[in-house]
Amino acid sequence: MSRESFKPALLLLEDGSLFHGRSVGKVGTATGELCFNTGMTGYQEIFTDPSYYGQLMVMTNVHIGNYGTHKDENESDSVKISGLIVKNFNQGYSRQLGDSSLQDYLEDNAVVGISDIDTRALVRHIRSKGAMNAVISSEIDDVNELNKILASTPNMKGLELASKVSTEKPYSKGDYTSNYRVAVMDFGVKRSILKNLEKRGCNLRVFPHNASFEEINQWGPDGYFLSNGPGDPAAMDDAVELTKLILDSGKPVFGICLGHQLIARAIGMKTYKMFYGHRGINHPVINVKTGLSEITSQNHGFGVDKESAERMSDVVDVTHVNLNDDSIEGFALKNKKIFSVQYHPEASPGPHDSRYLFDQFLKLLSEN
Repeated sequence: MSRESFKPALLLLEDGSLFHGRSVGKVGTATGELCFNTGMTGYQEIFTDPSYYGQLMVMTNVHIGNYGTHKDENESDSVKISGLIVKNFNQGYSRQLGDSSLQDYLEDNAVVGISDIDTRALVRHIRSKGAMNAVISSEIDDVNELNKILASTPNMKGLELASKVSTEKPYSKGDYTSNYRVAVMDFGVKRSILKNLEKRGCNLRVFPHNASFEEINQWGPDGYFLSNGPGDPAAMDDAVELTKLILDSGKPVFGICLGHQLIARAIGMKTYKMFYGHRGINHPVINVKTGLSEITSQNHGFGVDKESAERMSDVVDVTHVNLNDDSIEGFALKNKKIFSVQYHPEASPGPHDSRYLFDQFLKLLSEN
Protein backbone atom coordinates (compact mmCIF):
# COMPACT_ATOMS: atom_id res chain seq x y z
CA MET A 1 0.00 0.00 0.00
CA SER A 2 1.45 3.36 -0.95
CA ARG A 3 1.62 6.23 1.51
CA GLU A 4 -0.78 8.29 -0.61
CA SER A 5 -3.45 5.58 -0.55
CA PHE A 6 -4.01 5.78 3.20
CA LYS A 7 -7.54 6.90 3.99
CA PRO A 8 -8.24 10.08 5.97
CA ALA A 9 -8.80 9.44 9.68
CA LEU A 10 -9.90 11.39 12.74
CA LEU A 11 -8.76 11.47 16.35
CA LEU A 12 -11.34 12.95 18.74
CA LEU A 13 -10.52 13.56 22.39
CA GLU A 14 -12.91 13.56 25.32
CA ASP A 15 -12.47 17.31 25.76
CA GLY A 16 -13.53 17.97 22.14
CA SER A 17 -10.05 18.38 20.65
CA LEU A 18 -10.00 17.10 17.07
CA PHE A 19 -6.98 15.94 15.05
CA HIS A 20 -6.91 15.01 11.35
CA GLY A 21 -4.59 12.36 10.00
CA ARG A 22 -4.33 9.27 7.81
CA SER A 23 -5.34 5.69 8.51
CA VAL A 24 -2.71 3.05 9.33
CA GLY A 25 -3.32 -0.55 10.27
CA LYS A 26 -6.90 -1.77 9.99
CA VAL A 27 -9.60 0.56 8.69
CA GLY A 28 -12.10 0.95 11.51
CA THR A 29 -12.84 2.65 14.84
CA ALA A 30 -11.08 2.25 18.19
CA THR A 31 -11.58 3.78 21.61
CA GLY A 32 -9.69 3.85 24.90
CA GLU A 33 -7.71 6.01 27.26
CA LEU A 34 -4.88 8.00 25.68
CA CYS A 35 -1.41 7.23 26.93
CA PHE A 36 2.02 8.03 25.52
CA ASN A 37 5.35 6.23 25.51
CA THR A 38 8.65 8.07 25.08
CA GLY A 39 10.75 5.04 24.07
CA MET A 40 12.72 5.43 20.84
CA THR A 41 12.82 1.66 20.28
CA GLY A 42 10.75 -1.35 21.25
CA TYR A 43 7.40 -0.46 19.70
CA GLN A 44 6.49 -4.12 19.12
CA GLU A 45 7.16 -4.97 22.77
CA ILE A 46 5.02 -1.99 23.79
CA PHE A 47 2.11 -2.96 21.54
CA THR A 48 2.06 -6.54 22.89
CA ASP A 49 2.51 -5.67 26.57
CA PRO A 50 -0.70 -6.81 28.34
CA SER A 51 -0.47 -3.81 30.68
CA TYR A 52 -1.52 -1.62 27.75
CA TYR A 53 -4.74 -3.54 27.13
CA GLY A 54 -7.54 -1.30 25.88
CA GLN A 55 -5.47 1.89 25.60
CA LEU A 56 -4.75 4.19 22.67
CA MET A 57 -0.98 4.40 22.36
CA VAL A 58 0.72 7.64 21.34
CA MET A 59 4.33 7.05 20.30
CA THR A 60 6.44 10.16 20.80
CA ASN A 61 9.32 8.97 18.61
CA VAL A 62 8.79 10.64 15.25
CA HIS A 63 9.41 7.49 13.11
CA ILE A 64 7.53 4.28 13.86
CA GLY A 65 7.78 1.06 11.85
CA ASN A 66 11.23 1.62 10.37
CA TYR A 67 12.65 -1.74 11.54
CA GLY A 68 9.50 -3.82 10.96
CA THR A 69 8.44 -6.63 13.28
CA HIS A 70 9.79 -9.98 14.43
CA LYS A 71 7.93 -12.83 16.14
CA ASP A 72 10.53 -13.09 18.93
CA GLU A 73 9.80 -9.55 20.08
CA ASN A 74 6.22 -10.12 21.20
CA GLU A 75 5.57 -9.83 24.93
CA SER A 76 2.32 -11.80 24.62
CA ASP A 77 0.39 -13.76 22.03
CA SER A 78 -1.24 -10.71 20.39
CA VAL A 79 -1.28 -6.92 20.20
CA LYS A 80 -2.94 -5.53 23.33
CA ILE A 81 -3.30 -1.81 22.57
CA SER A 82 -6.68 -0.81 21.20
CA GLY A 83 -5.27 1.76 18.78
CA LEU A 84 -2.07 3.48 17.62
CA ILE A 85 -1.27 7.18 17.11
CA VAL A 86 1.97 8.23 15.40
CA LYS A 87 3.62 11.08 13.51
CA ASN A 88 5.50 9.37 10.65
CA PHE A 89 4.52 5.78 9.83
CA ASN A 90 7.07 3.74 7.87
CA GLN A 91 5.67 1.31 5.31
CA GLY A 92 9.00 -0.26 4.48
CA TYR A 93 11.52 -1.59 6.98
CA SER A 94 15.29 -1.87 7.00
CA ARG A 95 15.92 -5.00 9.07
CA GLN A 96 16.81 -7.99 6.90
CA LEU A 97 15.66 -10.46 9.56
CA GLY A 98 12.30 -8.78 10.03
CA ASP A 99 9.15 -10.87 9.58
CA SER A 100 6.83 -8.18 8.21
CA SER A 101 6.11 -4.50 7.91
CA LEU A 102 4.34 -2.81 10.80
CA GLN A 103 1.38 -2.15 8.49
CA ASP A 104 0.92 -5.88 7.81
CA TYR A 105 1.44 -6.64 11.49
CA LEU A 106 -1.25 -4.19 12.58
CA GLU A 107 -3.66 -5.45 9.93
CA ASP A 108 -3.05 -9.07 10.98
CA ASN A 109 -3.84 -8.08 14.57
CA ALA A 110 -6.87 -5.93 13.60
CA VAL A 111 -5.39 -2.76 15.14
CA VAL A 112 -6.76 0.63 14.06
CA GLY A 113 -4.24 3.45 13.84
CA ILE A 114 -3.74 7.02 12.69
CA SER A 115 -0.60 8.77 11.40
CA ASP A 116 0.39 12.31 10.44
CA ILE A 117 -0.62 13.53 13.91
CA ASP A 118 1.42 16.22 15.65
CA THR A 119 2.24 13.88 18.52
CA ARG A 120 4.37 16.54 20.16
CA ALA A 121 1.34 18.83 20.47
CA LEU A 122 -0.86 15.90 21.52
CA VAL A 123 1.49 14.83 24.31
CA ARG A 124 1.78 18.41 25.56
CA HIS A 125 -2.03 18.50 25.65
CA ILE A 126 -2.20 15.27 27.68
CA ARG A 127 0.44 16.54 30.08
CA SER A 128 -1.54 19.74 30.55
CA LYS A 129 -5.07 18.30 30.73
CA GLY A 130 -4.36 14.81 32.03
CA ALA A 131 -5.15 11.35 30.67
CA MET A 132 -8.51 11.13 28.91
CA ASN A 133 -10.48 8.88 26.60
CA ALA A 134 -10.38 9.31 22.83
CA VAL A 135 -11.60 7.67 19.64
CA ILE A 136 -9.78 6.96 16.36
CA SER A 137 -11.79 6.35 13.20
CA SER A 138 -10.97 5.84 9.55
CA GLU A 139 -14.54 4.82 8.70
CA ILE A 140 -16.67 7.52 10.42
CA ASP A 141 -16.21 11.21 9.63
CA ASP A 142 -19.27 12.44 11.55
CA VAL A 143 -17.98 14.08 14.73
CA ASN A 144 -21.40 13.82 16.39
CA GLU A 145 -21.38 10.06 15.84
CA LEU A 146 -17.85 9.81 17.21
CA ASN A 147 -18.91 11.75 20.30
CA LYS A 148 -21.65 9.19 20.93
CA ILE A 149 -19.13 6.36 20.67
CA LEU A 150 -16.75 8.23 22.97
CA ALA A 151 -19.49 8.83 25.56
CA SER A 152 -19.98 5.06 25.91
CA THR A 153 -16.28 4.34 26.47
CA PRO A 154 -15.62 3.37 30.12
CA ASN A 155 -13.19 5.33 32.26
CA MET A 156 -9.97 3.55 33.23
CA LYS A 157 -10.51 4.44 36.88
CA GLY A 158 -12.48 1.62 38.46
CA LEU A 159 -11.90 -0.72 35.52
CA GLU A 160 -10.82 -4.32 36.13
CA LEU A 161 -8.90 -5.61 33.09
CA ALA A 162 -6.61 -8.38 34.34
CA SER A 163 -9.31 -10.94 33.51
CA LYS A 164 -9.07 -9.86 29.85
CA VAL A 165 -5.39 -10.79 29.51
CA SER A 166 -4.69 -13.52 32.08
CA THR A 167 -4.18 -17.15 31.10
CA GLU A 168 -7.32 -19.29 31.42
CA LYS A 169 -5.46 -22.39 32.62
CA PRO A 170 -2.26 -22.94 34.61
CA TYR A 171 0.85 -23.81 32.63
CA SER A 172 4.49 -24.58 33.39
CA LYS A 173 7.74 -22.98 32.25
CA GLY A 174 11.41 -23.33 33.10
CA ASP A 175 13.49 -26.04 34.75
CA TYR A 176 11.12 -28.65 36.15
CA THR A 177 13.92 -30.16 38.26
CA SER A 178 14.83 -26.85 39.92
CA ASN A 179 14.74 -26.38 43.68
CA TYR A 180 13.18 -22.95 43.10
CA ARG A 181 9.47 -23.47 42.49
CA VAL A 182 7.86 -20.11 41.78
CA ALA A 183 4.10 -19.59 41.49
CA VAL A 184 3.50 -16.77 39.01
CA MET A 185 0.21 -14.91 39.35
CA ASP A 186 -0.71 -13.86 35.83
CA PHE A 187 -2.49 -10.51 35.86
CA GLY A 188 -0.98 -9.80 32.42
CA VAL A 189 2.55 -11.15 32.71
CA LYS A 190 5.14 -10.27 30.06
CA ARG A 191 7.15 -13.01 28.40
CA SER A 192 10.41 -11.26 29.22
CA ILE A 193 9.61 -11.51 32.96
CA LEU A 194 9.17 -15.25 32.65
CA LYS A 195 12.40 -15.45 30.62
CA ASN A 196 14.31 -13.64 33.38
CA LEU A 197 13.04 -16.11 35.97
CA GLU A 198 13.72 -19.07 33.66
CA LYS A 199 17.24 -17.80 33.00
CA ARG A 200 17.89 -18.03 36.73
CA GLY A 201 16.87 -21.67 36.85
CA CYS A 202 13.35 -21.32 38.25
CA ASN A 203 10.60 -23.89 37.88
CA LEU A 204 7.57 -21.75 37.07
CA ARG A 205 3.88 -22.50 37.33
CA VAL A 206 1.79 -19.68 35.87
CA PHE A 207 -1.68 -19.37 37.41
CA PRO A 208 -4.78 -17.48 36.20
CA HIS A 209 -5.77 -14.25 37.92
CA ASN A 210 -8.71 -15.99 39.63
CA ALA A 211 -6.89 -19.10 40.87
CA SER A 212 -7.58 -20.00 44.49
CA PHE A 213 -4.85 -19.96 47.11
CA GLU A 214 -5.59 -23.62 47.81
CA GLU A 215 -4.98 -24.54 44.17
CA ILE A 216 -1.73 -22.57 44.06
CA ASN A 217 -0.50 -23.85 47.42
CA GLN A 218 -1.21 -27.45 46.41
CA TRP A 219 1.55 -27.14 43.81
CA GLY A 220 4.00 -26.47 46.65
CA PRO A 221 5.72 -23.22 45.62
CA ASP A 222 8.86 -21.97 47.32
CA GLY A 223 7.91 -18.40 46.48
CA TYR A 224 5.42 -16.22 44.64
CA PHE A 225 5.67 -13.69 41.84
CA LEU A 226 2.85 -11.15 41.29
CA SER A 227 2.89 -9.85 37.73
CA ASN A 228 2.21 -6.64 35.89
CA GLY A 229 -1.14 -6.09 34.22
CA PRO A 230 -3.75 -3.54 33.12
CA GLY A 231 -6.53 -1.73 34.94
CA ASP A 232 -7.24 -0.22 38.34
CA PRO A 233 -5.96 -2.21 41.36
CA ALA A 234 -8.76 -0.64 43.43
CA ALA A 235 -11.23 -2.66 41.32
CA MET A 236 -9.53 -5.99 42.09
CA ASP A 237 -10.91 -7.03 45.48
CA ASP A 238 -10.52 -10.77 44.80
CA ALA A 239 -6.89 -10.33 43.76
CA VAL A 240 -6.21 -8.26 46.89
CA GLU A 241 -7.70 -10.99 49.10
CA LEU A 242 -5.58 -13.60 47.33
CA THR A 243 -2.51 -11.41 47.79
CA LYS A 244 -3.19 -11.23 51.55
CA LEU A 245 -3.08 -15.03 51.75
CA ILE A 246 0.12 -15.11 49.71
CA LEU A 247 1.77 -12.53 51.95
CA ASP A 248 0.74 -14.53 55.04
CA SER A 249 2.31 -17.72 53.64
CA GLY A 250 5.73 -16.75 55.00
CA LYS A 251 7.38 -17.42 51.65
CA PRO A 252 9.33 -14.94 49.49
CA VAL A 253 7.19 -12.66 47.32
CA PHE A 254 8.24 -10.40 44.43
CA GLY A 255 5.82 -8.03 42.71
CA ILE A 256 6.17 -5.86 39.60
CA CYS A 257 3.88 -2.98 38.56
CA LEU A 258 0.28 -4.13 39.18
CA GLY A 259 1.68 -6.80 41.50
CA HIS A 260 3.40 -4.02 43.43
CA GLN A 261 0.11 -2.13 43.73
CA LEU A 262 -1.78 -5.25 44.85
CA ILE A 263 0.75 -5.88 47.62
CA ALA A 264 0.29 -2.27 48.73
CA ARG A 265 -3.49 -2.60 48.88
CA ALA A 266 -3.25 -5.97 50.61
CA ILE A 267 -1.40 -4.43 53.55
CA GLY A 268 -3.70 -1.41 53.80
CA MET A 269 -2.00 1.21 51.62
CA LYS A 270 -3.90 3.22 49.01
CA THR A 271 -3.37 3.46 45.28
CA TYR A 272 -4.35 6.36 43.03
CA LYS A 273 -4.81 7.19 39.36
CA MET A 274 -1.94 9.28 38.08
CA PHE A 275 -2.47 12.48 36.10
CA TYR A 276 -0.99 10.96 32.94
CA GLY A 277 1.23 8.07 34.06
CA HIS A 278 4.82 7.05 33.50
CA ARG A 279 5.64 5.26 30.25
CA GLY A 280 9.05 5.05 28.60
CA ILE A 281 12.50 3.48 28.89
CA ASN A 282 14.53 6.32 30.41
CA HIS A 283 12.90 7.10 33.77
CA PRO A 284 15.43 7.79 36.56
CA VAL A 285 14.89 6.03 39.88
CA ILE A 286 17.07 6.10 42.98
CA ASN A 287 17.65 3.08 45.18
CA VAL A 288 17.51 4.80 48.56
CA LYS A 289 19.30 1.85 50.20
CA THR A 290 22.40 1.96 48.01
CA GLY A 291 22.26 5.59 46.87
CA LEU A 292 22.65 4.42 43.27
CA SER A 293 20.40 5.61 40.48
CA GLU A 294 18.82 3.34 37.88
CA ILE A 295 17.50 4.16 34.42
CA THR A 296 14.26 2.22 34.21
CA SER A 297 11.52 1.11 31.85
CA GLN A 298 8.08 2.13 33.08
CA ASN A 299 4.44 1.60 32.15
CA HIS A 300 1.83 2.53 34.74
CA GLY A 301 -1.14 4.84 35.05
CA PHE A 302 -1.72 4.06 38.75
CA GLY A 303 0.63 4.42 41.69
CA VAL A 304 1.04 3.73 45.40
CA ASP A 305 0.06 6.60 47.66
CA LYS A 306 3.09 8.14 49.32
CA GLU A 307 1.23 9.28 52.46
CA SER A 308 0.01 5.72 53.00
CA ALA A 309 3.60 4.50 53.02
CA GLU A 310 4.62 7.21 55.48
CA ARG A 311 1.76 6.26 57.82
CA MET A 312 2.85 2.64 57.68
CA SER A 313 6.57 3.25 58.10
CA ASP A 314 6.67 0.72 60.93
CA VAL A 315 5.77 -1.98 58.39
CA VAL A 316 6.83 -0.56 55.02
CA ASP A 317 10.37 0.29 53.98
CA VAL A 318 10.43 2.46 50.83
CA THR A 319 13.36 1.25 48.72
CA HIS A 320 13.05 3.16 45.42
CA VAL A 321 11.88 6.66 44.54
CA ASN A 322 11.24 8.30 41.17
CA LEU A 323 13.67 11.19 40.63
CA ASN A 324 11.25 13.06 38.35
CA ASP A 325 8.26 13.37 40.69
CA ASP A 326 9.31 11.72 43.98
CA SER A 327 6.66 8.99 43.63
CA ILE A 328 7.15 5.56 45.19
CA GLU A 329 8.88 3.10 42.85
CA GLY A 330 9.57 0.26 45.27
CA PHE A 331 9.14 -0.96 48.81
CA ALA A 332 9.81 -3.95 51.04
CA LEU A 333 7.97 -5.23 54.09
CA LYS A 334 10.10 -5.07 57.21
CA ASN A 335 11.21 -8.39 58.68
CA LYS A 336 9.61 -10.27 55.76
CA LYS A 337 10.91 -11.64 52.47
CA ILE A 338 8.51 -9.49 50.47
CA PHE A 339 9.42 -6.70 48.06
CA SER A 340 8.07 -5.05 44.93
CA VAL A 341 8.80 -2.35 42.36
CA GLN A 342 6.57 -0.15 40.22
CA TYR A 343 8.86 -0.18 37.20
CA HIS A 344 9.94 -3.01 34.86
CA PRO A 345 13.38 -4.51 35.54
CA GLU A 346 12.94 -7.04 32.71
CA ALA A 347 12.91 -4.19 30.12
CA SER A 348 13.06 -5.91 26.76
CA PRO A 349 14.35 -3.95 24.98
CA GLY A 350 15.46 -1.32 27.44
CA PRO A 351 17.86 -0.59 30.29
CA HIS A 352 19.24 -3.52 32.31
CA ASP A 353 20.10 -1.47 35.39
CA SER A 354 17.48 -3.15 37.58
CA ARG A 355 17.79 -6.82 36.67
CA TYR A 356 19.55 -7.41 40.00
CA LEU A 357 16.04 -7.53 41.48
CA PHE A 358 15.54 -11.00 39.99
CA ASP A 359 18.80 -12.08 41.64
CA GLN A 360 17.55 -10.56 44.90
CA PHE A 361 14.43 -12.71 44.63
CA LEU A 362 16.49 -15.83 43.97
CA LYS A 363 18.61 -15.08 47.03
CA LEU A 364 15.46 -14.94 49.17
CA LEU A 365 14.31 -18.25 47.71
CA SER A 366 17.66 -19.87 48.52
CA GLU A 367 17.46 -18.67 52.11
CA ASN A 368 13.92 -19.86 52.67
